Amino acid sequence: MVKVLMVCLGNICRSPLAEGILKSKTFLKDVQVDSAGTSNYHIGSKPDVRSIEVANKNNIDIFDQRGRQFVVSDFDRFDLIYAMDNSNYKNIVALARGDEDKKKVKLILNEIFPGENLDVPDPYTGGIQGFNSVFKMLDEACELISKNIS
Repeated sequence: MVKVLMVCLGNICRSPLAEGILKSKTFLKDVQVDSAGTSNYHIGSKPDVRSIEVANKNNIDIFDQRGRQFVVSDFDRFDLIYAMDNSNYKNIVALARGDEDKKKVKLILNEIFPGENLDVPDPYTGGIQGFNSVFKMLDEACELISKNIS
């Protein structure tokens, strides 16, 4: 079984969408997907209503997800850890205990744009269009991830 963790800042916008999207693409495969945030702002919170809305519009249900914070033991639990942006990538790698931990951490958009180190923009302070745009980016990246881990 391949275990994948999606990580953003608060675990209520981008990473819950990425978790839901990848689950929808791998539900018949031996893959486990979870999400977390590098901050503790939204522990126990549901995803942002706009993330839920965009997911529902695309036939993905993320309503039951709850925010949690990334912890060092996640390096032991997961094979792949996808950061949504460079800031969160740095925060995750700062917790790494060595090279084995660091090798697991990747920027999710490098799946689409290898080596470009692009950020998935945080849609939190914007409107629904930002969430739609983020969904499209994550959907494309998760399609490639799904193919690579099967």
